[in-house]
Amino acid sequence: MSETSSPTSKLQAKNRRAFLLRKLHSLSGVAPVGGFMVFHLWENSTALQGQERFDESVAGINKMPYLALLEWGLILLPLLFHAGYGIKLALASKPNVGRYTYSRNWMYTLQRVTGLLAFAYICFHLYEYWFQKVVGKLAPDQFYSALCHNMSSAIGPVPVVALVYILGIAACVFHFANGLWGFCFSWGITVTRRSQRMAATAFGILGLVLFALGANTVIYFSTGASLLGSAPNNARTCASVNHVSAQR
Repeated sequence: MSETSSPTSKLQAKNRRAFLLRKLHSLSGVAPVGGFMVFHLWENSTALQGQERFDESVAGINKMPYLALLEWGLILLPLLFHAGYGIKLALASKPNVGRYTYSRNWMYTLQRVTGLLAFAYICFHLYEYWFQKVVGKLAPDQFYSALCHNMSSAIGPVPVVALVYILGIAACVFHFANGLWGFCFSWGITVTRRSQRMAATAFGILGLVLFALGANTVIYFSTGASLLGSAPNNARTCASVNHVSAQR
């Protein structure tokens, strides 16, 4: 009897483990990874109030006690788990949007694609700033000038780094907003068609707002101009930083 049931027990344990990992993967994408992304976009948008306000915001975070523990425990390790298991799911999936073109099938495929793009972008962003801070090559009070310089760099008329950032933010925001819909569906929060449509609308609007927030900050860092407001007259703006750097 035990020999007969052993393969079944192993299969059940495997299915249970996969179920729990998918739930944990879904949850980690909302909190803490998604929550930190929203906070990070909001924090960076303080640059539109000038360098002093941005430096004050960055300094406040870097003076937090047990910062390294918080970074690894609440951001980096959950991010690595979410990305690693997400890549496993993406590689195991079999896209069939060519045969079944309904919207949720497209959303499923785009969720996997944007997840890969978002992870590549996040690695690039972490290397440019967080890693440089950790190894002592970039101090937190140099972030503003570094962002202004990097975002405004261009090949010919094309601001390449700024374009990469805008596309990366778009991938992150779509992955987060669409992931919220999937989270609510898979966790049984939205069980009716009406609630699912309402969630899709709400999260779609949230995604557009977050993208506008992030893209506006990138545009500011790359050009010194803002689409959704302007810096105070007495603030040291990104445009003035780039102007001084160019003179040097």
